[in-house]
Amino acid sequence: MSLTKTPAPLGPASGDALAQLDDLAPPAWHRVREVAWHLPRLLAGLGPLGPRGPEDGPPVLVIPGFLATDRTTMDLRRALARAGWRVHPWLLGVNLGAKKDTLKLLEKRLNQIGKGEKVLVVGWSLGGMFARQLAHRCPKKVRAVVTLGSPFSGDLKTNTNVRTIYERIAGHDVNEPPFPHLIEKPPVPTLALWSRRDGIVAPSAARGLDHERDKAVEIDTYHTGFAVHRPVLSQIVNEIRIFLSEAEGRPLVLQPMMVAGSLAKA
Repeated sequence: MSLTKTPAPLGPASGDALAQLDDLAPPAWHRVREVAWHLPRLLAGLGPLGPRGPEDGPPVLVIPGFLATDRTTMDLRRALARAGWRVHPWLLGVNLGAKKDTLKLLEKRLNQIGKGEKVLVVGWSLGGMFARQLAHRCPKKVRAVVTLGSPFSGDLKTNTNVRTIYERIAGHDVNEPPFPHLIEKPPVPTLALWSRRDGIVAPSAARGLDHERDKAVEIDTYHTGFAVHRPVLSQIVNEIRIFLSEAEGRPLVLQPMMVAGSLAKA
């Protein structure tokens, strides 16, 4: 099932023309806009890096994007924690691309976090690519995967405007990561959040095809907005709640921190 909120085209472009535009990575200068848009929000990453949210909340692991850290995803983790999730950082420093031990270390984090309970894995950009592979590796430990602007579909050589930068820093061809890369949908519920305004990733690459994920929802934001734009973070949290309720066939029960705080004061 796919849910999108596609805005009306500004001109007489045909459906085929729009589809072709969706397949193209944004122009390289959009990278500058993404960085500039993120700079004023850097201070939001200050604070303790440990788990957030109620101790008895369902566990979540958040994986940052390429060249990002747990500081970058701080606001995203705060939003999930306020909703009642017990949210954990990846604790692997700067995401410099796929390494031989990346999935092994992430599975270790699942063991530490879940303690026998399945973990929701939320990955931004490259972090979402890791999340999908982690679910292939250990599906019995993953509750569901949520990707935020992750280019998991299409040609990895052309579906982003940072491929050459990635290959230079990661030290490998984008199509030859140092661990098995499965393009099929992970064997767990999979939600893809994507944006037509993404300045890094082609819209179709983050949206995916019907057989590559269970549901896709368009979010109106820039690429960095998936991790730092607070109005968007509330929407992301809500879409996760809706998706899991649909996938699991029952309402998702959480105890939001602000509700718990109000009850404590009463």
